[in-house]
Amino acid sequence: MKNIRIALAGAGAFGQKHLDGLKLIDGVEVTSLIGRELDKTQDVAKKYGIGHATTNLDETLQRADVDAVILCTPTQMHATQAIACLNAGKHVQVEIPLCDNLADGRHVVEAQQKTGLVAMCGHTRRFNPSHQFVHKKIQAGEFNIQQMDVQTYFFRRTNMNALGQPRSWTDHLLWHHAAHTVDLFQYQTGSRVVKANAVQGPIHPVLGIAMDMSIQLKAENGAICTLSLSFNNEGPLGTFFRYIGDTATYIARYDDLFNGKEEKLDVSKVDVSMNGIELQDREFVAAIREGREPNASVRQVLPCYEVLDQLEKQLA
Repeated sequence: MKNIRIALAGAGAFGQKHLDGLKLIDGVEVTSLIGRELDKTQDVAKKYGIGHATTNLDETLQRADVDAVILCTPTQMHATQAIACLNAGKHVQVEIPLCDNLADGRHVVEAQQKTGLVAMCGHTRRFNPSHQFVHKKIQAGEFNIQQMDVQTYFFRRTNMNALGQPRSWTDHLLWHHAAHTVDLFQYQTGSRVVKANAVQGPIHPVLGIAMDMSIQLKAENGAICTLSLSFNNEGPLGTFFRYIGDTATYIARYDDLFNGKEEKLDVSKVDVSMNGIELQDREFVAAIREGREPNASVRQVLPCYEVLDQLEKQLA
């Protein structure tokens, strides 16, 4: 089995989660690391035993020892860099969100269709064992969603990443955090959103973004979703999903799943790992090996960004 040689762009907190996941996948070798600051990038490369470190993505795309690229770079770069990877003949996985405007997302899908390479987006919720458990119940005809109630809560009033380090870009509730739930709702219901409403709170005077947002969705099959998002929440952080269905209620908190009575369900046998990022990367590698479209391909997730585009226009 020939090694799949991967380059990773973005050596920050999330990029290192991918490096930790890739270490667990047979036949994968990380051959290049791209970061914003060379000394920090070299430190991470040394830590993970990666032979090449650079601040220039184009330099990496010219290397013969790179088959595929994982992009964990700032949101604003995702679409342009994904297209550059595809045009250089490299498979690409771009972290969520695919884009911060719909036109860019469509251009990525066009580039994938033109090149025929694997291009997927890091919609991790599709891969988390807790959500996979629910998905399998739906596919088996044992559960149908009537309503999803979702809370995405952070306390982030300054531009810091998950490691408490300053960010070079500004995060966004709509184009990043809502993307997880909008995509998951359409994926789990197997139905397109036909109605979407949004309201947002005050715009932060320094960050220039809304710190609070509320979204309502209705799918073609009748299921509804209510999503509350905040960067102002002092309390448990993260995203909490309540699936209310015709036969059960499920509550997903990251990789843990509970029934409506708060009894924990065992999801340890749902997949080969409990790590959603690792499972996402396994799907990327398997799709390259098997020459097939991956789950969460850029084509499959584009409808999510069509909904976000509608909501942005409404909020404007």
